Amino acid sequence: MEVAAHFVNDSVEFYKWSLTISDKRVEKWPMMSSPLPTLAISCLYLLFLWAGPRYMQDRQPFVLRKTLIVYNFSMVVLNFYIAKELLIASRAAGYSYLCQPVNYSEDENEVRIASALWWYYISKGVEFLDTVFFILRKKFNQVSFLHVYHHCTMFILWWIGMKWVPGGQAFFGAGINSSIHVLMYGYYGLAALGPQIQKYLWWKKYLTIIQMIQFHVTIGHAGYSLYTGCRFPSWMQWALIGYAVTFIVLFANFYYHAYRRKPAGARKPVANGVSTATNGHSKAEEEEEPQDNGKKSRRGRPKKE
Repeated sequence: MEVAAHFVNDSVEFYKWSLTISDKRVEKWPMMSSPLPTLAISCLYLLFLWAGPRYMQDRQPFVLRKTLIVYNFSMVVLNFYIAKELLIASRAAGYSYLCQPVNYSEDENEVRIASALWWYYISKGVEFLDTVFFILRKKFNQVSFLHVYHHCTMFILWWIGMKWVPGGQAFFGAGINSSIHVLMYGYYGLAALGPQIQKYLWWKKYLTIIQMIQFHVTIGHAGYSLYTGCRFPSWMQWALIGYAVTFIVLFANFYYHAYRRKPAGARKPVANGVSTATNGHSKAEEEEEPQDNGKKSRRGRPKKE
């Protein structure tokens, strides 16, 4: 018990000390003064993961087609805005793509970059809705460990990033990821329009390839910065490397079980033969193709929005 008390005390003291070196520009921004709102939302997300399937167990799935169209295209707009802001402001500030320390000044472009990164952090909380929609539509098989791990950790880790390093090289990974999200949510927005559009979405598998490239680029970029002694905080670089490695390992496991474990042709592949990894998690969306004017082929009728 005494050991636990010492651990808690030391943790509190460390957190208080860390606040002295946090970015003072963002401490009054929404959600940034304390980690409690972020942790509370993350806990509610985990609670929904437990309660949601139990609530839906004896209920018909919701269709949510219109909701998904609006949600996915809204995420396209948000991620395009983030990517655009990071690109324009970083170029205006003369950022290096190889080594860029954090500038904590009130320079217009630096604040603009910090603001774009704040929206990127917020987008990770909005992405919890991916899971909510899966559960409401009773696509429980899509809520894998990889999916949950990605969503829950990104929101928390980016709060840390915003609190201490909302600028510098943080723009690089966020810019790449938000650009990929434009493609990803664009794909799912189009898929939600229905079978007449889905048949033209041949490029789904390339989202998986792009995601994998992203993880390796992240490791290479952070590793190069560490090797050259870039003045961006090394703890963040190591965290990025470790985080990307976990995704590569988890994704490789997913890929093995999805495509290598069973002989080719053992089962009919879904959606162009790919269960795509988006954001580092398996999100093989398949939008239900309506049968008999929107009724499901099995007994019962899906719930409307």
